Amino acid sequence: MYYPDEIIEEVRTKNDIVDVVGSYVKIQKKGSSYFGLCPFHNEKSPSFSVSGHKQIYYCFGCGAGGNVISFVMNYENYTFPEAVKVLADRAGIKLPEMEYNQEAKEKQSKRAKLMEINKEAAKYFYYQLRSERGQIGYRYFAERGLSDETMKKFGLGFAMKTSNDLTKYLQNKGYSDELLVEAGVSAFDERYGLHDKFWNRVMFPIQDINHKVIGFGGRVMGEGTPKYLNSPETAVFDKSRNLYGLNFARTSRAGNFILCEGYMDVIAMHQAGFTQAIASLGTAFTSGQANLIRRYTDEVLLSYDSDGAGTKAALRALEILKEAGLTGRIINLEPYKDPDEFMKHLGKEAFAERIRQAENSFMFEIRMLKREYNLEDPEDKTKFHKEIARKLCSFEIEVERENYIQAVAAEYHIGFENLRKLVNQYAAQTGFAKPVDKPKSGIQKKQTAEDHKKRTQRMLLTWLTDEPEIYRQIARYIKPSDFTEELYGRVAELLFADLAAGRYDPAAILSRFTEEEEQREVASVFHTKLEGIETKQDKEKALRDIVYAVKKNSYEYYTAKLGTDVRALQQVIDGKRALEELAKVHILLS
Repeated sequence: MYYPDEIIEEVRTKNDIVDVVGSYVKIQKKGSSYFGLCPFHNEKSPSFSVSGHKQIYYCFGCGAGGNVISFVMNYENYTFPEAVKVLADRAGIKLPEMEYNQEAKEKQSKRAKLMEINKEAAKYFYYQLRSERGQIGYRYFAERGLSDETMKKFGLGFAMKTSNDLTKYLQNKGYSDELLVEAGVSAFDERYGLHDKFWNRVMFPIQDINHKVIGFGGRVMGEGTPKYLNSPETAVFDKSRNLYGLNFARTSRAGNFILCEGYMDVIAMHQAGFTQAIASLGTAFTSGQANLIRRYTDEVLLSYDSDGAGTKAALRALEILKEAGLTGRIINLEPYKDPDEFMKHLGKEAFAERIRQAENSFMFEIRMLKREYNLEDPEDKTKFHKEIARKLCSFEIEVERENYIQAVAAEYHIGFENLRKLVNQYAAQTGFAKPVDKPKSGIQKKQTAEDHKKRTQRMLLTWLTDEPEIYRQIARYIKPSDFTEELYGRVAELLFADLAAGRYDPAAILSRFTEEEEQREVASVFHTKLEGIETKQDKEKALRDIVYAVKKNSYEYYTAKLGTDVRALQQVIDGKRALEELAKVHILLS
């Protein structure tokens, strides 16, 4: 399936990569590029680069790279046509009808049909909730304090007590039994045959960030089990890449997200005006979901149940948030169990005050730890203090560790110097203290000859995209065929042709490589670091050395092919002449 190349290029060129990436990721200008935390892997120091000059992004940490279209594909988990459509809409470009090959047509058709089934099921549940037979579900939501407007906003519905109403409805719409099972709205077993996955439940449609229904959660009416039932993973529903309410929360301007445990908590929060509330999808909070959150904010307030299970889940979530480089704080809901219950009894003003008073994650961990010890018992009290010292050792930055020692000492009436000594003793005894960083020797891992050949070729291609004006000086010595690495040669052919014609568009070159791994490698070719070069004189010498090294490698490569490759002889002759000239020439930079 494809759009015409000229349309794809129009979409790409009218979506500036800095603007698009900046709408997803916090990036700051540093030199000629922009840097931020990579959205594709966990990191604490920014290594994710966005070049407005080249219209390419590249992560020096994980190697993710590409142009504006591949960024949207990877970030949103979109197919190529979906990403093009989103960017076309953003730029106000009307797309023509897309052409498909047979395999792509079948794949796209199946995905589209699964989305259609979810949409039809959501409409069916929505209608049933408002019918006479669905009044039990409607009363449930009304008694939980939800307004009609809120029920409509979240598309809430009801699945009938009978076990195959929805299945029959969708069969009559022309959907096959196989597709209904694949979509997760129907199930099959030998006892009941094909039947509804959800019945006698109030229904919560789960939407992606574009408000499209991708799955469902259902709460049983009465004493049935399980209490909550969620859609299985499907081709359009991946729990680790979605969060309930994120489609609304992502546009909230609160500056943080409130992470809850359940659907009703999120809905109650939104109804009260806290539109930054989200929840994991019937599973424990995961690192994948933390990375998803990091795309929109760097602070998360946990509003988990205040019981033992909720506390345990909160402690685990705090650990995951910390690993993802996010700040976590805890909202104290006591004396109530969950946000929904809190809101009903004390209201949104009281909840807003609890947000302002949200507890530091480390202080919360210590407070929960305190529950495990009897502080009236000297032995238990000593164990508590030792455990505090152990946890304080986790702070690697000395000033941060000192600040927390001071805060904990004040909160738990421990002498500051006493606690500090205990921390130092514990660190010395257990090896928890982070060793002092010794100055690096400057000795790098020894490169092989092959590594050096590849690196010089990458460096020259990077230099050409950084300073395309040097092409005029090196074109007489270097040809695309001098790039002996197969991929680099293909890149060089496209780049040299563009530069010869007076064009410069690295992102367009990258678009010619359709495989994700190839795109990553081409992006890395355009982002090879040129380090330790400061003065203009140093740059000119480095450039001449790189050009000479690329040509020398080419000469040796084709010399080895003499007798087996008829084209090699001319390459060797040209190579020898160019090397003799390069030994005398001085390349000047503007």
